Amino acid sequence: MSFTRHMIAAAVLALSSAGAWAEDAVLRIATQLSGTVNWELTTLHERGFDTANGFRLEVQDVAAGPAAQVAFQAGEVDAIVSDWLWVARKRAEGEDYVFIPYSRAVGALHVPKDSKAQGLADLKGGKIGIAGGPVDKSWLILRAYSRKQLGFDLQEATEQVFGAPPLIFETALAGELDGAVNFWHFGAKMEAAGMRPLISVAEAGAALGLDPDTPLLGYVVRGDLLRDKPALVQGFAAASRATKEVLATDDAAWQALRPLMNAKTDAQFEALKAGFRAGIPAPGPVDEAAAARMLAIMADLGGADLVGKMDSLPGGVFLAPGG
Repeated sequence: MSFTRHMIAAAVLALSSAGAWAEDAVLRIATQLSGTVNWELTTLHERGFDTANGFRLEVQDVAAGPAAQVAFQAGEVDAIVSDWLWVARKRAEGEDYVFIPYSRAVGALHVPKDSKAQGLADLKGGKIGIAGGPVDKSWLILRAYSRKQLGFDLQEATEQVFGAPPLIFETALAGELDGAVNFWHFGAKMEAAGMRPLISVAEAGAALGLDPDTPLLGYVVRGDLLRDKPALVQGFAAASRATKEVLATDDAAWQALRPLMNAKTDAQFEALKAGFRAGIPAPGPVDEAAAARMLAIMADLGGADLVGKMDSLPGGVFLAPGG
């Protein structure tokens, strides 16, 4: 077992064994321990924000997002991390899920450092690597931008290669792609390696009238947990916010996290730290009108594969402060 895995295992053991707590004061969350969410959860525990807010956090490792969703839907855990579009679709299908904002980081389309491309039109006829598949939200926003602002569909004008984030990362660094759309933390590593963002998803979204402050990723809990144990859910939301305030300003907290971050170089470490900080959503309620505008774009390009039969934003998707 590597040093990093030892650190992760120790953190999980501490999370699952600290203190004597009543069963209803425990919040169980499933997530990838190797993922960026664990940076926040580890800091949350190490700074005592769970106990300060009246609960104990238990973290269960899963292989990937779909496995977390299965565990959540089976009632094996109380919370997972997903995007609010998934929560909205599930609410439209009759499930009572609620979204607590976690991150608004959405990444960019990166090109090699020696690329002559200055805009999306320069990628016509080229090959673009995309993590997350054809209905990846960042890819759909870039497509919508090219259609509305530039008069062509990026999907029709380029060849796409879909793959797992690490594969897209390696292929892009090997110079086999004309551009790459990857999860934000791989984008940060690509920039640290010399690639440059041609256009950020936030820039494209703003040009489409979307609010770049709309958080895409968040913690998901069931509505019955919120009704039966509101103090537990609100305590977790408060602990998450307190942790974000630490990570936004305290460099020492990041030095403590470095063994978990898989940063090969100082440049990667600094890029990952800056990317996480840039993705911290502002406190306060989510602008539901802005979310509805994003949903309309996702439904137009992603279709039923992404949004199912949902044609408008259901009520109750986002956790209301104090609700």
